[in-house]
Amino acid sequence: MRIRAIAAAASLSGALALTALAVPGAQAADSATPTTQQARDFAKQHAAGATSAKARTFAADATGEPYAIDATFSNVKVNGGKPIVAGTTSVVHAPVTYTLTHPADVDVTSPEVLTDVDIYWVNSDASDGNVLFDAEYASCTPVTDTTATCTQSIDIDPSVELYNVDAGKAWKAEGSLIDTNGVDITDENADFSQVGFAYQDALASTTLQRRSTLTVNASPEPVYKGRTITVTGYLKRANWDTGAYAGYTKQGVKLQFRKKGTTSYPSTYLKTATSSSTGYLKTTYTASSDGYWRYNFLGTSTTPAVKASGDYVDVR
Repeated sequence: MRIRAIAAAASLSGALALTALAVPGAQAADSATPTTQQARDFAKQHAAGATSAKARTFAADATGEPYAIDATFSNVKVNGGKPIVAGTTSVVHAPVTYTLTHPADVDVTSPEVLTDVDIYWVNSDASDGNVLFDAEYASCTPVTDTTATCTQSIDIDPSVELYNVDAGKAWKAEGSLIDTNGVDITDENADFSQVGFAYQDALASTTLQRRSTLTVNASPEPVYKGRTITVTGYLKRANWDTGAYAGYTKQGVKLQFRKKGTTSYPSTYLKTATSSSTGYLKTTYTASSDGYWRYNFLGTSTTPAVKASGDYVDVR
């Protein structure tokens, strides 16, 4: 879910600003089972105390205050600790695993106990940010009476949920737990005193990167020994703003050569080519033996490393 800066953001702190700025259509208020976003908002807002944001999300005349549950999230891993890489169209499934410690009277297998972890980033002045939820709650398996291992997947559709500014940011994970005890927390007349909640922030960190592509073409083919080989290619990456791939400009890309009959490329690089305004790459080298030429991009904070498939040249 993408949010944009509005004046109200300045009055809220941290990721709580994302709650007030959330797109109204993302909430399914008619459902007796709250969305993961609604459950997270409920837990976070009550954990933070009464705020103006609470009044806007939950009716001011709702009776009773929910009670806090002494639950903690630990060993949280988002996407196995690796950056989440997204292209322009395909939905990315980022697995999340964690340990939930809870009171013995909280049954994590009950459909009334809703557990979820989402990820977010927000500017220091809360003027911009993004938060990504999963549509489904976590599945938790009891280990002891008070601990459980939980798994879920944050499904990310880059065509509607991501913008280029999201790449390279320090995303944080936050967790929420709601024990509804049969109460519909989306009902403005519900008795919230029957509802338990827990919320915990800064559980883990992750980054999102724009998927990269790299091509190579070495010519002429064949070539005589001692003649010049011209190696061209393109370095591109996903543009989440436009939904297409575009050249990644002014990036140093390494040239490598693997001799015929060998199985790996040397760790040293022959030359460095710099991508143009369109991502175009071009450099030359002297032909000496049969083998494979490729470009190797080492990556940046916003874009993952990528290697082109080797292009074979016969040297005569």
